[in-house]
Amino acid sequence: MHSIPLPAVMHPLSLSASSRFLSQKLLIPSSFFSNFKTTHQRFDKNFTKVPIIIRNCTSPPVSAKPSSQIRRSRAKKLEPDEKLQALRELFSKPGIGIDAYIIPSQDAHQSEFIAECYMRRTYISGFTGSAGTAVVTKEKAALWTDGRYFLQAEKQLNSNWILMRAGNPGVPTTSEWLNDVLAPGAKVGVDPFLFSFDAAEELKEAIAKKNHKLVYLYNPNLVDEIWKGSRPMPPNKPIRIHELKYAGVDVASKLSFLRSELLDTFSSAIIVSMLDEIAWLLNLRGGDVPHSPVMYAYLIVEVDGAKLFVDNSKVTPEVLNHLKNAGVELKPYDTILSEIESLAAKGAELWFDTSSVNAAIVNTYKSACDRHFEIHASDRKGNLRNGSNDQSWGPSGVYRASPISLAKAVKNSAELEGMHNSHLRDAAALAEFWVWLEEEIDKDVKLTEVDVADKLLEFRSKQAGFIDTSFDTISGSGANGAIIHYKPEPESCSVVDPKKLFLLDSGAQYVDGTTDITRTVHFGEPTAREKECFTRVLQGHIALDQAVFPENTPGFVLDAFARSSLWKIGLDYRHGTGHGVGAALNVHEGPQSISFRYGNMTPLQKGMIVSNEPGYYEDHAFGIRIENLLCVKQVDTPNRYGGIEYLGFEKLTYVPIQTKLVDLSLLSVGEVDWLNNYHAQVWEKVSPLLDGSAREWLWNNTRPLVKQ
Repeated sequence: MHSIPLPAVMHPLSLSASSRFLSQKLLIPSSFFSNFKTTHQRFDKNFTKVPIIIRNCTSPPVSAKPSSQIRRSRAKKLEPDEKLQALRELFSKPGIGIDAYIIPSQDAHQSEFIAECYMRRTYISGFTGSAGTAVVTKEKAALWTDGRYFLQAEKQLNSNWILMRAGNPGVPTTSEWLNDVLAPGAKVGVDPFLFSFDAAEELKEAIAKKNHKLVYLYNPNLVDEIWKGSRPMPPNKPIRIHELKYAGVDVASKLSFLRSELLDTFSSAIIVSMLDEIAWLLNLRGGDVPHSPVMYAYLIVEVDGAKLFVDNSKVTPEVLNHLKNAGVELKPYDTILSEIESLAAKGAELWFDTSSVNAAIVNTYKSACDRHFEIHASDRKGNLRNGSNDQSWGPSGVYRASPISLAKAVKNSAELEGMHNSHLRDAAALAEFWVWLEEEIDKDVKLTEVDVADKLLEFRSKQAGFIDTSFDTISGSGANGAIIHYKPEPESCSVVDPKKLFLLDSGAQYVDGTTDITRTVHFGEPTAREKECFTRVLQGHIALDQAVFPENTPGFVLDAFARSSLWKIGLDYRHGTGHGVGAALNVHEGPQSISFRYGNMTPLQKGMIVSNEPGYYEDHAFGIRIENLLCVKQVDTPNRYGGIEYLGFEKLTYVPIQTKLVDLSLLSVGEVDWLNNYHAQVWEKVSPLLDGSAREWLWNNTRPLVKQ
């Protein structure tokens, strides 16, 4: 699944992740965690407004029009939208009094994938992409999304909505648009649970330029008010223990590491709200969120204890005992704000990662601290009159990046073994799937894109340890492959066309690992242009796979390796090249990435996992992407300039790359050798897991190429 694109719209303002199994308790020395240095992840928000020039392999240059021009050229008659009308009617109700309302994609934990009951932006707009922000005023409605979803949003938004193609020339940010369409002094409403504190503060500052005020509407969420009875119930699936043989490090060791971080920063406690961080820290997995094995919860870790805020009905007796042994107390999920107030009243210095902890929690703490300050103000005045120079002004909070994010990203040996093993089982399922699909196509069986995705799920579900898909399968034939995050729907999907390119991006969650792989194939005879474009994407894939780089290198330095071959003929793609991947956790994981966005300074470290997925997409024609997962490893170089280590990559994904699509004349001898060596490894590692036609298919698709 490709990386975060140009640019990511995760908040309304910010365009702006081998050794044997361990079967007994693993004791980890404190030095194990000493290399986990936390860094803030920041993104550049400046985009040069110049015309975009798109070149294909055979056609002359074409200038792409800004979105604003496209919108003006296709004026539509507005169709009735009962949801928008009902939402706007709430604006003027007592206690609300707003002129605009912002609906982001996130839940209260800033999750990428969210439970259906929290898909408020999807409900109000009809747009189902995972990234986007809806803004509704009394007269207008607009939706911002990124390059992965432009074509999808065009299809799904009705005529009441303005599509804002974020990052394109002439397209304003949400705050710029609000400042333009609202009269000065307007009130902009948000649900503070759905915005990180940083995003909310940034928005507040930006709209203040026109004297607008940001209004926090804690309860109820306005979309929930109009959703009412048809809104799905919150998820309630049981939590399970992630066994030590897969986790590699016990909960006590992880909490000990975190508490040492608390002491180093003079913090009383840390508030953890990211669901994958909670799951990793407590060696738990859940089923609340599609594709991600996490549960809805908050966690507060103090120096001498910990509290997990979760729906008690999800906690099995086994999990309860697991938590008690780790010294973790259970609290109801919806009591998090009262606990924050209580800690502030006691003078606790709480650690917040304000890039992820929601504004409701941070503002509750700040307000409680202000009250604490006022209550004790008279005491301080008395001390000063008595000659005491008391500088105790009460708690103010510690605002730093979460130390858990980086610790989770650097996989231990047990996690890496689980990732290796799960990828091999996944490769076996894919081999069985591909031979089935090719046989069906050869028999002229009409298969829809949904049929193909469902059959792949059937093959994967037969593998040991399978739990779920790791994201919605992207099964795109022909033009649908150009929709970067395409999700086929039964009522509107296409039939797989043997005469067109077919892109399949899919992944799975296993008990011991998470997979993510993309292959692009042709069932007939590809054109010379398709072969050239595919081969240049492959060259970028090979270049990144072979990269060797000094330690402390951030991922953005490597991004150009994957684009260089495309750039030589004026081509590019609208998404990052690599994202972090969790071990039996989220398929998108930070803080590391490989992207053109140079704001992320997180260095790649040994044990991190990233995707390698360059692509090329011709709107309304075809899409090409080749994706493997890689693990960062140490590389032995003949020199060590500066006395530092050098790093490279080890492959986790072992599935053939279709050689029919390769133009050998474009490949160097070294690139042909890479492809042949890769296919030799695929055969060696995966063939023992196969028999019959699937094994024969694997043999036929891993034969070496010879460059004439």
